Amino acid sequence: MADALSADFVVVGSGIIGSLVARKLALTGASVVILEAGPRVTRAELVARFRNSPRRSDWMSPYPPAVWAPHPVYQPEPNNYLVQAGPYPYAAEYIRQVGGTTWHWAAQAWRNLPNDFKIKSLYGVGVDWPMSYEDLEPFYQEAEEIMGVSGAPNTGSPRKFAFPMEPVAEPFAMRRLRERLASDYQVVSNTTARNSRPYDGRPACCGNNSCQPICPIDAQYHGGLAAEAAEAAGAKLVPNANVYKLEHDEKGRIAAALYCDPDKVSHRVTGKTFIVAANGIESPRLLLLSASDRFPKGLANSSDMVGRNLMDHPSTSLTFDADEEVWLGRGPQSPSSINTMRDGAFRSEHAPYRLDFTNISRVDGATKSLIAAGVYGSELGKRLRFSAAHEMNVKNVLEVLPDPEHRIMLSSEKDAMGIPKPEAHYSIADYTRRGHERSQQDFRHIAELMGGTNLRFSKDGDFANNQHICGTLSMGSDPKTSVCDQWGRAHDHENLFLASTGVLPTSATCNSTENGLAVALRAVAHMLGQQAASGGSAGQGAKS
Repeated sequence: MADALSADFVVVGSGIIGSLVARKLALTGASVVILEAGPRVTRAELVARFRNSPRRSDWMSPYPPAVWAPHPVYQPEPNNYLVQAGPYPYAAEYIRQVGGTTWHWAAQAWRNLPNDFKIKSLYGVGVDWPMSYEDLEPFYQEAEEIMGVSGAPNTGSPRKFAFPMEPVAEPFAMRRLRERLASDYQVVSNTTARNSRPYDGRPACCGNNSCQPICPIDAQYHGGLAAEAAEAAGAKLVPNANVYKLEHDEKGRIAAALYCDPDKVSHRVTGKTFIVAANGIESPRLLLLSASDRFPKGLANSSDMVGRNLMDHPSTSLTFDADEEVWLGRGPQSPSSINTMRDGAFRSEHAPYRLDFTNISRVDGATKSLIAAGVYGSELGKRLRFSAAHEMNVKNVLEVLPDPEHRIMLSSEKDAMGIPKPEAHYSIADYTRRGHERSQQDFRHIAELMGGTNLRFSKDGDFANNQHICGTLSMGSDPKTSVCDQWGRAHDHENLFLASTGVLPTSATCNSTENGLAVALRAVAHMLGQQAASGGSAGQGAKS
């Protein structure tokens, strides 16, 4: 097996974080190779797949997994790629293709709150981050300017500079929510990586209402655009390169990445610095797959923390019929929220949460429900019109605390390439359940203020998953309890960095993407600073 490629930096994963890390490195003149397990797919192909899909509400339908790079799917039947070990199912969805999962995200690009970085010190729960909000603030701004984030200043997160853009135009339904709830709640525009005006050569949002699974005009930023930017900066991107092992030398430094192509032919890529930038499931899987005689528990795993502390944001919800016509479905799918329960002394007792309002058209869901109930003919038309006009939905977005027993492991089952599948061990803790119980008061009051009738709460004990995978590569100051330091450098390997939402030590209440990206951009700045300070060439920075 001959070395096919060599570079200063080898990045595993071409999602939004991996690609923007690669871009930042390539802009310095360093040689960068990105290895992506899945295929290259164009926006036009994805739009056509969605248009032709019989499952309009299945946001994974335009993203069938490649045989050589499988990812979890659950419709029309589960493919069982992510093995469920319980006791509660963790039905994570993600995409293995060039650009990764943000092809079909809602583009929410929230910053954490300052107190989210020190919940152990303030509230006696979870862990503190090895950095502060102030440390990360410049890199939040950098991420927002790259992606083109639109937002309003009333988010609770301090800013030194304004958002790149004002929020996207407020849909009518969200205006009515804001006006009718104003006596008791402040409804704010969601912070999103979505253009409200032409930005960076991309058009403004025109309200297609298909942000998930695909923005058809690229008004919404995504990893496909990030991958293009990395290549434009000089990075070499290799699709269909499923990395199954990292090799190390006698000093414990990473020496090569091994990948198999669709024909199961193995290739070896060497480099000076390696950056694992897959998600919080595939990254720990790769480190565990790379076990050796010297590192029998896998790479970066002397602490036995690789794969542990799996977190996400479970949700429960309320659907109701407002007393006026609001017609959800015009504009972005997730445009507004209530943020008053994101922080407070109550965090010592129960999970904080955001309250997020959907703006997804009700036609598809209502049609399915009515037909399933045996409603046809003129009655179907009448009731469908009422539901499409009046139905509203609010959900909570709950914090999950780190728990070492919630984890990703290697399964005894193997995928089509003969590689062990990932296996999820997960549950919903009492802390999160108590946050859910507290949110029911808000659900009922919101419905009351909207004149709501026909209240339908999600099934008791059922928590929807938000696909905000984090925690499995937790950063920290103590090598005995964390996988990497605050710069993403693995404690066990001086030239291995982790750039992923998996490094986030707590989940807080907001989507993980911008937080993971800001942490990664900060890490790159550190890598380059150390490199310059040591007088080394690209990829030869001294260990901090």
